[in-house]
Amino acid sequence: MKEDFYEILGVSKSATEAEIKKAYRKKAIQFHPDKNPGDTAAEENFKKAAEAYEVLGDPEKRRQYDQFGHAAFENGGAGGGMNMDDIFSQFGDIFGSAFGGGFGGFGGFGGGGARRVKGTNLRIQLKLNLEEIAEGVEKKVKVKRKVQAEGVTYKSCSTCNGTGQVTKIQNTILGRMQTAAPCGTCQGSGQLLDQKPAGSDAQGLVVKEETVSIQIPGGVEDGMQLKVSGKGNDAPGNGIAGDLIVSIKEESHPTLKREGENLHFDLRISFSDAVLGASKEIDTVSGKVRIKIDKGTQSGKVLRLRGKGIKSLNGYGRGDLLVHVLVWTPQKLTSEQEAQFEKWSSDKNFSPDPQKDDKSTFDRIRDMFS
Repeated sequence: MKEDFYEILGVSKSATEAEIKKAYRKKAIQFHPDKNPGDTAAEENFKKAAEAYEVLGDPEKRRQYDQFGHAAFENGGAGGGMNMDDIFSQFGDIFGSAFGGGFGGFGGFGGGGARRVKGTNLRIQLKLNLEEIAEGVEKKVKVKRKVQAEGVTYKSCSTCNGTGQVTKIQNTILGRMQTAAPCGTCQGSGQLLDQKPAGSDAQGLVVKEETVSIQIPGGVEDGMQLKVSGKGNDAPGNGIAGDLIVSIKEESHPTLKREGENLHFDLRISFSDAVLGASKEIDTVSGKVRIKIDKGTQSGKVLRLRGKGIKSLNGYGRGDLLVHVLVWTPQKLTSEQEAQFEKWSSDKNFSPDPQKDDKSTFDRIRDMFS
């Protein structure tokens, strides 16, 4: 089982954004690979801290994590595909000049090396039916993404000498101030296009269609976004690829209605079925099942089929299927049928006589949400 992100950073669930940032900075300094050369345990802790901060440092991702736990990011949405380069490129700003450039070899740290540029993200919408959402599903989609052309080469930028940054010194009323900014010539990558293959763009990239496998966890909702790391557009040179952002579109079901993890089904039965009882076939997300209607079933009765709903996104159980029994009243009768019902209308056995255990409409609605 994955460790809790709050425990990794050593903060409470009510921690402020500033407290989370401070805790991550402390952990990153403690376990930085350059301070712990050859220590695989320290490197692993460094990665865990970066993964935790990627989620808790982002208000939207933190909200999803608080609601669904690790299941919200089962498809690589929270560091599942992170490597050391991802960490340094995405979280370098958290350290500022904490390392003073003393930790060389990785981009984004006080000028110790070239900042690794990340490619642009791609976005797609993925339609899922209720059956796929209920259990989770693997989808294979074709994506057109930019990749480095075969034979492309890059050279070090002469403006910044491959660092990706240029230093400026300004005279101010407080004295001489030194600032560093991304190099405008290479856009901070530290590299420029050297050999440009035919058919590639100004960055040495070509469009290629690729089949991407996406693992959808059960219980996702309409509008939810998943991230497939590294399946966006490539970056030029030694940059890292962007991500593929997958937006979920839930298709409506012809007979089942979703409410969170629970499903609802309206079962209309005849008056005679309600009086005499019957066996009826209904839809579920796993196929049709047959249920029993007891004699004397009242219209509005709710039958609960436990575990026949949607799989919980946080991995704990699944919802139920609530079958709403609705007695269908005939709208057209023959004269003989009308005469028979008029005869029954004076029969006390056909007069409403609710018992103590017969629940009101309010009670039935309350039970559905309890």
